[in-house]
Amino acid sequence: MSHSAHTFLVGVDGGGTGCRTAVGTLADGVLAQAQGGRANAATDPDLAIRNILIAVNAAAKKAGIPKSALKNAVAHLGLAGVMTQKDAQRIAMALPFEKSLVTDDRPTAVSGALGGEDGYLLSVGTGTISAANRSGTFSYIGGWGFHVADQGSGAWLGRASLEQTLLCHDGLSEHTELTRALFARFENDPNAIVAFSMSAKPGDYGALAPMIVSAANNGDPWGSAIMRKGADYLTRCLDALGFRPGDMMCLSGGVGPHYAAYLPDECLTGRVASKGTALDGAFSLARAAANSLQEDA
Repeated sequence: MSHSAHTFLVGVDGGGTGCRTAVGTLADGVLAQAQGGRANAATDPDLAIRNILIAVNAAAKKAGIPKSALKNAVAHLGLAGVMTQKDAQRIAMALPFEKSLVTDDRPTAVSGALGGEDGYLLSVGTGTISAANRSGTFSYIGGWGFHVADQGSGAWLGRASLEQTLLCHDGLSEHTELTRALFARFENDPNAIVAFSMSAKPGDYGALAPMIVSAANNGDPWGSAIMRKGADYLTRCLDALGFRPGDMMCLSGGVGPHYAAYLPDECLTGRVASKGTALDGAFSLARAAANSLQEDA
């Protein structure tokens, strides 16, 4: 492959709720984007690969890039659920691109949100990423997946709210509008909640997060309590990463910005808007990889 300004690039941001893809070239940057289905490498890697390829091909079609041309592309994929090099290699080998770099979703989130600058990131969507960038060196806390971590995330909010709903049903807590609404969603049947939990993926729990956020914003006691618990975890993450008041900090993801109302004021003194998305980060890392290959050629 001749790595030139016309080298095709592919960026992918994938998680439990869906995947987002971008295609373009070194010379022109992003030409088109597309969205696809779930792409969590841990919960269902084969489904993740299928959904990613469908979305990449859709983006290529929008950009007028022949599907066959993508075999010469340099790609970076940041996927939730990539825990080992073996996970990354399995997915990379299943992709048709000439060079596929697969990581978990933390590097792409940090690269996109902070734009290469020093600072701190709390990226809270279906999962949770707490990270710091110091002169190009990334540090992370958490990110161990929904079953044992991802505190504060959309999936965690959904599960926590269903736990609270069952406590209310059992008479151990008082119902609020939130728990009543959640219970009604399952036809007021605790067994329906249990059945849901037997097969629910992080994205299924995450689909409940807007109800919790909205309830908390309206002063619901249990909604507010769950959000405060998530905010406490995020605050401790910042402390452990070395955050100091005034340092640049970004809240990103579908849930992240909603925590601004629950974090201590000192955490928000250096808050900035995200400079980009995790998809932007994936594309920029694909660009960096292509440039590196060009230099080595």
